[in-house]
Parts: sequence; C-alpha cells; structure tokens
Amino acid sequence: MRVAIVAESFLPNVNGVTNSVLRVLEHLHREGHEAVVVAPGARDFEEEIGDYLGFEIVRVPTVRVPLIDSLPVGVPNATVTEVLREFNPDIIHLASPFVLGAAGAFAARQLRIPAVALYQTDVAGFATKYHLRPLATAAWDWTRTIHNMCQMTLAPSSLTIAELEQHGIQGVRHWGRGVDAVRFHPDKRSPQLRRQWDPTGRKRIVGFVGRLAPEKGVHRLVSLHGRRDIQLVIVGDGPSRPELESMLPGAVFTGALGGDELAAAYASLDLFVHAGEFETFCQAIQEAQASGVPTIGPRAGGPVDLIQGRYNGMLLDVDTFTADLPAAAEWLLHPERHDQLRRNARVSVRSKTWEALCTQLMGYYTEVIENTRRVPLTFFGPRPELPLWAARALGARVA
Repeated sequence: MRVAIVAESFLPNVNGVTNSVLRVLEHLHREGHEAVVVAPGARDFEEEIGDYLGFEIVRVPTVRVPLIDSLPVGVPNATVTEVLREFNPDIIHLASPFVLGAAGAFAARQLRIPAVALYQTDVAGFATKYHLRPLATAAWDWTRTIHNMCQMTLAPSSLTIAELEQHGIQGVRHWGRGVDAVRFHPDKRSPQLRRQWDPTGRKRIVGFVGRLAPEKGVHRLVSLHGRRDIQLVIVGDGPSRPELESMLPGAVFTGALGGDELAAAYASLDLFVHAGEFETFCQAIQEAQASGVPTIGPRAGGPVDLIQGRYNGMLLDVDTFTADLPAAAEWLLHPERHDQLRRNARVSVRSKTWEALCTQLMGYYTEVIENTRRVPLTFFGPRPELPLWAARALGARVA
C-alpha cells in the first residue's frame, strides 16, 4: 500500500500529533508499505530531517501564529498537490488537519484519491478557552468542511465522536492511541529522583506532564500547593511556565523531558493529574497508567474513556475541579488502596499497544479504498464550494 501523510506537526516538534505519525510510519515500515510525509518545516534554530526510516519528508514553509507561537504552522501551497500527484498514493492520511491538512483534503478531492482524517486537536475548544467564541464557531465550520471532504474521520474517544457528529461531521469511526508499555513501566520508578524532588522522603509526589499552556489547566493544581504531605512536580515547558512558577513557587519544575528521563519521571509519581478539558484523547494519561500511576482527569473529552472511577483514578467535574481535587487526591493516595490502584493503572493499558492500533488503522485504510473503488461517485461527489480566499490559500488553481 502507498500512503501519503499530510501532518500539521512533525519532528523536530514532539507532541501528540507527531507521536501518532511516527508510530504509523514505523508500522508501515515493518509491514513493507511505501509512504511519504508532507509537514511543516522546523523553527529557525532547529534542524529538520529529510527522511524517517527511509520515507521522504517533504517540508513546506512555516509561519508563527499567536497563541501557538512555540509550534510552526505549515503554509499551504502548491507543493502539497504536486507531491501527492507525483507519489500517487492509494490513500491520504491527514493528521489533525486544519491548515496544512486542509490543503491535503482539497488536493485529495482534486486528484480523486481517498482520504482519512484523524481528529486530534480541539481547535474550537482552544478558541473558547482564549475567550474567542466567534473564532470557535468559525473553527467548527472549517473543521466540518475539511472532514466532510474525506471518506472517513477517525476520532479517539466516545465523547469526541458524539461532538463531531453533533457538528455535522459524517463518517466518524473510533481510533484510539497506543502506548509504549515497555518504555513507560513501573520498573522505571527512581528512588533517587524522588529524593531529589522531596529531600524529606515523607511527601507523596503528585505531578503533571505536558505542555505548559492555558488550555492544559495546570493552574487548577493550586489547591494541592503548599501542603506538608504533597510535593507537586511539573514536567514540561511552554508559554504558561513563568505564570505557573509564580503561582506554584513550591513546585518542582523540571522543564521538558524525553526518553528514559521522561519514563522515570512518570513512574516516580504517586499520582498524575491532568486538568485540561479540551483533550480529544490525552496520551499523557495512558503513559502515566502504563507507568503504574493512578490518574485524575476532567469529566470531559478523552479522559472519560481512559479513567475508571476508583479503579485506576478519578474523574472530576470541570467547574469544580480545583475544589474537588484535594479530596480526590487524598482518597487515591491512601496507603490502604494506593498499591492496588497502581496495579490497576498498569492493567488498564494491557491491550492498548501501538501494534494493535496500527493494525486497526490499516483495516480502516483498506475499507475506505475498497468502498471508493466500488462506488467512486458516491464517495467523491462534486467538489465542495470553498471561498475564493480559501481555495487560493490551499494552493488550488483558481481562474
């Protein structure tokens, strides 16, 4: 099979979108398939790669956008259509399409190549968080246009599927995320690291891992700050770090970690807390669970499918998250149940390997390809009407 991936984010930027694309490429490589990736270029000071596992990575120019300044946004241009036409894939995989991915969706229609879109980023939710409600409405309109140009949309959680369908997006199916249960493992727990975080050796370690940005809700951990029995550890970096360091002066801020350092950090926590309500999946919760760490998350988005109340963690209402957090943490950290909760957390991810998820994805590819060959007019239909500015921005040939 020949697979073209158009990704909104890719190496050297590491995030949920990049991670999923890498795992898919590794599976395609193992199974002997062919692939090409179209992705944004790196930031000025970072070195970008031109291939991954022998698969060509084609870069497009990037710009910086307010609110997500730390991530380069790919500029849609004619390169997208040219690469897809030359590679002539059996299917196009759009990883979290919104800007560059929109060009991929439009090009797929022009070239009559079936496309599968993976919904991974709640742009409308982010806009709401930043008090930009008109932008949130426009984001849903744009998201619906992009995804309904594709033959299938894959979403990572039941609540996300319901929300997409509510906003008029068709052909939505479930595709979760795998977790590396070898890298993220309870055996990576480090007494030395825990002593570094808490020299007294008497506190329970409660932490967050992820990008430090407003939509992640890290400020809601303030209700655990200053307690004699809890040491907060914040792993990650981002635009909110200075504000959070001021708000949580007693917390340990490690900065961004990767590889074995990240695995050790996860496993050395006693409790993981993710308070952001706009996660379509929340891979960090799975990585914490694989590390044998009970988790607390909001009763919203992806965490609802990952956390089983009082089995491997707790779900808290978004509106009362900060107020409810101390009692939930105390219950989960209680010595009589904490060890069992740690074991339960690990059991939770037993069947969630990337190999199984990628095999399922290949099945979706095959289904879409077979259906479009059988009833091509139904699956492609007339090309959608786009505003002139949008058509030009996506690299379409406009008279």
